[in-house]
Amino acid sequence: MPLLHITVLVPFLLALMIALLRGRMARLHRGWLVIAGPLALFIYFLTRIPVIKGGDSGYETVSWIPSLGINLVFHLDGLSLLFALLITGMGMLVIFYSIYYLDKRKEELTPFYVYLLIFMGAMLGVVLSDNLMVLYGFWELTSVSSFLLIAYWHRRQKSRYGALKSMLITVFGGLAMFAGFLMLYGMTGTFSIREIWSQTGDISGQSLFIPSMILILLGAFTKSAQFPFHIWLPDAMEAPTPVSAYLHSATMVKAGLYLVARFSPVFAGQHEWFWIVSGVGLITLIYGSIQAMKQTDLKALLAYSTISQLGLIMGLLGMGSAASFYTGEEAVFFTAATTAALFHLINHAIFKGSLFMVVGIVDHETNTRDLRKLGGLVSLMPVTFTVALIGSFSMAGLPPFAGFLSKEMFFTAVLNIRQLDILSPQSFFTIFPVLAWIASIFTFAYSMIMVFHTFFGKYQPEKLDKKPHEAPFGLLLPPILLALLAVITGLFPNILSKTLIVPGMNAIHPQLAASSPFYVNIYFWHGFTAEVWMTLGVILLGIVVYRVYGRLSLVDKEWRSGYTLNHVYDGSIRLVERVSRSVTGLYMTGSMRHYLMYIFTLIIVVVGGSLLYADGITFGQGEYAPVSFFEVVAVLVMLTGALAIPFAKSRIAAILLTGMVGYMVTLLFILFRAPDLALTQMIVEVVSVTLFLLCFRHLPRLKREKVKFRVKIPKLIIAVGFGATMTLVALAALGSSPFESISSFYVENSYTLGGGKNIVNVLLVDFRGFDTMFEITVLGLASLAIYSMIKLQLEPGSKPDLVRDVPDDNKPRYARSNDVLLQSVAKVAFVIIITFSLYLFFAGHNHPGGGFIGALMAAAALVLLSIAFGTEFVEKVLPVDYRKLIAAGISIAFLTGIGSFVFDVPFLTQTFGYFELPVMGKTELTTATLFDLGVYLSVIGVTMNIIFTIGRDN
Repeated sequence: MPLLHITVLVPFLLALMIALLRGRMARLHRGWLVIAGPLALFIYFLTRIPVIKGGDSGYETVSWIPSLGINLVFHLDGLSLLFALLITGMGMLVIFYSIYYLDKRKEELTPFYVYLLIFMGAMLGVVLSDNLMVLYGFWELTSVSSFLLIAYWHRRQKSRYGALKSMLITVFGGLAMFAGFLMLYGMTGTFSIREIWSQTGDISGQSLFIPSMILILLGAFTKSAQFPFHIWLPDAMEAPTPVSAYLHSATMVKAGLYLVARFSPVFAGQHEWFWIVSGVGLITLIYGSIQAMKQTDLKALLAYSTISQLGLIMGLLGMGSAASFYTGEEAVFFTAATTAALFHLINHAIFKGSLFMVVGIVDHETNTRDLRKLGGLVSLMPVTFTVALIGSFSMAGLPPFAGFLSKEMFFTAVLNIRQLDILSPQSFFTIFPVLAWIASIFTFAYSMIMVFHTFFGKYQPEKLDKKPHEAPFGLLLPPILLALLAVITGLFPNILSKTLIVPGMNAIHPQLAASSPFYVNIYFWHGFTAEVWMTLGVILLGIVVYRVYGRLSLVDKEWRSGYTLNHVYDGSIRLVERVSRSVTGLYMTGSMRHYLMYIFTLIIVVVGGSLLYADGITFGQGEYAPVSFFEVVAVLVMLTGALAIPFAKSRIAAILLTGMVGYMVTLLFILFRAPDLALTQMIVEVVSVTLFLLCFRHLPRLKREKVKFRVKIPKLIIAVGFGATMTLVALAALGSSPFESISSFYVENSYTLGGGKNIVNVLLVDFRGFDTMFEITVLGLASLAIYSMIKLQLEPGSKPDLVRDVPDDNKPRYARSNDVLLQSVAKVAFVIIITFSLYLFFAGHNHPGGGFIGALMAAAALVLLSIAFGTEFVEKVLPVDYRKLIAAGISIAFLTGIGSFVFDVPFLTQTFGYFELPVMGKTELTTATLFDLGVYLSVIGVTMNIIFTIGRDN
């Protein structure tokens, strides 16, 4: 299936497009553009159903880091297809719902849809990845994007609290899972999940097998909100309702279930897997159902019901692993639990998604989700009530809805577990159906509270901020479609059994599927079986619990617990903050001098000690090149300038001496015949001296205090020791390298493989393009950090300490020159320098130059223009947003690297060729030029963003 990597890439590309179109879609709601992506993906995955049903599967590999065994390997089987359909189908409905839920006049929609699309792409990456490292990368991306979505209303303290809690807990689980993946790699020597399956029999007895299993389960339990890691999910309900309907009912919380199902072929044969997964699932099931009864907020009720239902599915996956203890018909007998898990996974996404949307409608139309204020809405919102009734009855497990069928299958699974003979006495397994039955009673009760307490009872208009009315059709359509699905899948369940459930079973139990094909036939009536009597008991006792709950007005009671897991979490965070603040306060003194002393001392001890005590270290004696007279002069001038800096009486003198040292380095590069480095160093000195001067005018007058000599001794020792250490490092690199110099490889291959005669430029944009890409990314982040730091205002109306106050007329002042001669020369010089900058950019692949040097030259031209005419003039003549220019440059560099995937070659692979062009004749064209363009734009953006930010007075 050649489109698998495209399906993962589509949401990210769409997110990028939405971000770039920001501010250009004033009339059109962005949701209408966004919805096209998940719709197309959903249709594509629907077309894959016959292929997967027929026994085929899609497998696709895109080279990334083949030397480490890390490639973008995507695999589509029955399990990943089921989740992909949930991700794209629910995503499509949620986006349609959000179009009418989020007002484009009041909400910032661009970030919302960018975060949502990133999350969708990350989830698709999780369920389609076959490589452990790639799966982990997408896994953590879901945590980051969900953090951004939960904190969408970031001005609310509860939103920020819920987002942080969810990320801390899920990232903790993700790191544990990462450690488990590394253990699996250590045992198998592969990152491929399917190759690990084939080695299960060889690694099951190794010492790291059980620890890796536990660590991977930690990742699954934290992501799927299993007890005791469930505490993040209720607080995540501060997110907008479309986010809750998507992340917390259908997708993100299902990622842990997917992980357990995906690794069942590896770990299901272990008794520990059975007990941990099924035990944690059943505990979560009953705990969540009891807690849901206590909630007065509708979303909180749904949050705990989601925790409960996730526990149910997790427990079923654990019980389904019992099939690995047997063979033949006995094994198939216990796979009923897996069948129930997959069926309820689909049902839960359908009815819980519709219920979250219903709650959003109620909140949208009444301005409250508080059950104590709601009631009597059935006559005002009949369509919403009908959807809520179907969703709640399906969640409660009542016929004729699909939830009834999967609940009956759940009862069958827990009853079957009593036949296990892995424990004596077997009667212990009776606890499984007992816990399932009790939890189902509470599930029935809170489902009735959800629908009847909201829509029946006394109407209380005095407690509502607005008069309720039926929601617009756009808000109603998605939950209506989901409610119809709950009815259709209930009446015709075998539509799912043969298309999605059986292929999913084949993926979870591949060995059983290979020996005998699975057959699933779901129907309503099985006679008066134990499951039927259990259901009747649930209904009768559920009605009693609901009536008692309502009669005693317990729904209006504030349930205050004593010492809860939330208190443990909050206390742990406060303790960590307190301890870290105390420890950090010991060495974070606010003095840059102290920080440098710490860093240099550590380098001296670690690096210097290693050089002195390691075996085989030599310092290149007898291998030095002859030293010329001009090199001696340049070094002496450089040393003189460097030694004079600490004794300078003013900052101007110190800056000039620093510049002198830099220009002597430039002279050395010229003497060593390194024109690229010389050009770069020279322009860097121009720009850096300008920056020094800009910062200088913000600083107070330099005052050198007299310090006793004994205070200077430690600093002198550190300075001399650090210099000596770096000298030894350089000499050791010259004399102790166990490898041959790689320089000959670049000399021989820069033209044949990189298409360029300038070895330095080919290195930067081809052989080591990955380094360059991350360097410009770091530069961009540093530039934005400087911008944020300068612009930061601690209080409204206050100014940062390092920036001058604005004059009385509140108009910003800009640095500029009044020298007419300078202004006249600057105009001519600007054109010449920019022209030379473009020459360096285009010529750099074969001659001295390149994107980095050309960008610095262009920045120097802009600096000259700014000094002559002022930054205000430059901003008017060249109205460029340099922060956006940074983003554009980095994006071009990344897209150049990603483009190599289209040709099935590793990331950032460059190519070149010769073409006959009109007028120009035979011309070399190379993709590295596009990458260099990204470097060029980003470096200009970084430099000018810093200079313009610091150059302003305000």
